[in-house]
Amino acid sequence: MRTLVSLHTRLFDTLETTLAPILMPTLARFVFAATLMIYYWNSGLTKLGEGLSGLFQPNFNAYVQILPRMSEAVGYDASQLGAFWRLVVLAGTWAEFILPALIVLGLFTRLAALGMIGFVLVQSYVDIVGHGVGSDVIGAWFDAGSDSLILDQRAFWVFLLAYMVFRGAGPVSVDAALRARATPQISAA
Repeated sequence: MRTLVSLHTRLFDTLETTLAPILMPTLARFVFAATLMIYYWNSGLTKLGEGLSGLFQPNFNAYVQILPRMSEAVGYDASQLGAFWRLVVLAGTWAEFILPALIVLGLFTRLAALGMIGFVLVQSYVDIVGHGVGSDVIGAWFDAGSDSLILDQRAFWVFLLAYMVFRGAGPVSVDAALRARATPQISAA
């Protein structure tokens, strides 16, 4: 039995020290790109106004999606919400493009993943409080179902993002290239 335990320990210690630091952060970014990047970019596109100026003038959908109760309170006239709320909507819209792009590129990955965790939490709050989604969408942990959109699905999103916060982008990233450039090279003279 000791031989089996020893073999198990050597095998998985080797995997953990050699393969995991390369594979896992890169795989985390790949899974994010394959499952969430386009989701967020498509969501961001629904908020942009017309033409190039639309990057700075979010459309009606942006206000209704991000500030549903406030939009309703002003009769869906976004001009009544003021400059601060316009900046909030712009920041939320831009975040849907910028944060996923940073994660996929592996640039400032830890900060971008942390920002995405905050985004997912705010998104969930707005869905529950602002849009009033029902308990079937919210779901519950430790129940027989694993398909609720908020508690079940977004827990996996946050776990994936938290992994990147703690482990970084991995060796195949802009972060790694920048770190390599910043590290002084010692010559063997």
